[in-house]
Amino acid sequence: MQQRYYLDPYQTRLDTTVVRHLDGGLVLADTICYPQGGGQPGDTGTLTLADGSTLPIENTRRDADSGDIVHYLPENAQFPHSGSAVTVDIDWERRHRHMRMHTCLHMLSEVLKYEVTSGNLTADSARLDFNLPEGEELDKTDIETRLNRMVDENRPVTMKMIPSAELLTQPDLIATMALPPPLDKPEVHLVEISGVSLEPCGGTHVRSTAEVGHIAVKKIENKGKRNKRVVVVFADQA
Repeated sequence: MQQRYYLDPYQTRLDTTVVRHLDGGLVLADTICYPQGGGQPGDTGTLTLADGSTLPIENTRRDADSGDIVHYLPENAQFPHSGSAVTVDIDWERRHRHMRMHTCLHMLSEVLKYEVTSGNLTADSARLDFNLPEGEELDKTDIETRLNRMVDENRPVTMKMIPSAELLTQPDLIATMALPPPLDKPEVHLVEISGVSLEPCGGTHVRSTAEVGHIAVKKIENKGKRNKRVVVVFADQA
């Protein structure tokens, strides 16, 4: 199966076929649905059958055993048979907000160059937890200013797959990454914000920092002696 959500995260519709049923969901021959992971929710949307009827896709996850991407339907749904032709439409507005938020988290990790201990996002907000030197504090206004400056600079955001073997030949490049890439996999998905960062990441992202839109810091929370949680939202909903 091609990971079309990487090849073109802006593709919203795909004609494909049902391969099999698995744990209350469907495995398809191909998909544009992003499977839940890396702090990003799985895609939702609709599945249109050959007779024109539709079923809601309630979540998308990768099966832990087989590695297949499973599209979860309602429990009472009449599942289409294996081999059936179907059309997948993702909930684009929700996905696009995830893409904007995920890109914002990369920007935030560059604004605050501390160890990131965890992160998560929804269509409405996102957060990163940082380990700070003891006694150091964060300034909400300063974070917002620096994030929105990056938005206004309209920096290109690009994504590419690179063979792990090729990346291993570039130790200097690996050394520049805040997070170590997962070199145990055949390929590594890299996300680059021009002039800002190059990082391994399994999520979906927008094409430019301007597309993220202006950001507001909703709150900064203490999560331990050194741990600070920074929660961000889109400025137009702050």
